[in-house]
Amino acid sequence: MALTAWRTFVTVCRLGSLSAAAAELGYTQSAVSRQIAGLERQAGVPLVQRHVRGVRPTPAGEVFRHHALATLNEADRALRAVRDVRHGALARPLAVGATPSLAAGIVPAAMRRVLDATEPLRWSLLTGLSPELHERVIAGSLDVAVVTDAPPGLPNDTRVERRFLGMDEMVVVLPVGHPRAGRDRVPMRVLADETWVEDNDGSAALLRQHAARAGVTARIDLTAADLLGKMALVATGHAIALIPGVLTGALRTDVTAVALVDPPTRGIYTIMSSRDPHPSAAPLFSQLTAAFSSVRPSRATRRSPGP
Repeated sequence: MALTAWRTFVTVCRLGSLSAAAAELGYTQSAVSRQIAGLERQAGVPLVQRHVRGVRPTPAGEVFRHHALATLNEADRALRAVRDVRHGALARPLAVGATPSLAAGIVPAAMRRVLDATEPLRWSLLTGLSPELHERVIAGSLDVAVVTDAPPGLPNDTRVERRFLGMDEMVVVLPVGHPRAGRDRVPMRVLADETWVEDNDGSAALLRQHAARAGVTARIDLTAADLLGKMALVATGHAIALIPGVLTGALRTDVTAVALVDPPTRGIYTIMSSRDPHPSAAPLFSQLTAAFSSVRPSRATRRSPGP
């Protein structure tokens, strides 16, 4: 299977349209259709299905898309590595992944320290949720990922090495004019009548569990596509939100964070391949530990991740 067709397939899945993929890739729509049909003949199963507004991957196509994306990322890294050798740069690039809250501060700070202490190193940063980052480490498209054990937890997988960084307390973020802004620690029961916004299932699960322990219910009436959207809804007074404590140093100026009484927590971990760890993985872990401690002074105690 030619990688050109793989790339076309991944683009079609991302855009949900043969014509949009053709326009982005510079092909005709019929050429895109032929490439997809060729892949389906080789795979022996349909990979996409047509619907009124475009196309979507079939269950088999979704499995193939996942592996195709990892293969294309690795192929791109291989070509970049060859070009680096040609230009005299022999260091292996470092591909780092992180959840959005950790990518907002701790990971860039740690990488800055790594780069200041070593020879020039080309690196990349990809954000995503923990399950996706775990799969990318296994697939080889990431060397290191900084993840959390927030629901649904981290799998026990011998293909990755997992190192504990510390425990992070979740906090509540409010618009600056909120009556509870500026308080020391707030019990969950006083927020029971608030409207909440969430952007992922893991954070929503932590919020519901914490509310249940306090004997109340959290009304998650709004959903945001990502962390930026979540913060925008808080800043404009539509809702309040539960966020990671590590994010408090990177908040926008029109919101403020308040600690909770007996807050929900999540463990922070680095994961890397057990087979071929990157030479810079160990120095990065040391700097991540230092960066995490500076943001969340050490109440951290080791614990095992959830199932």
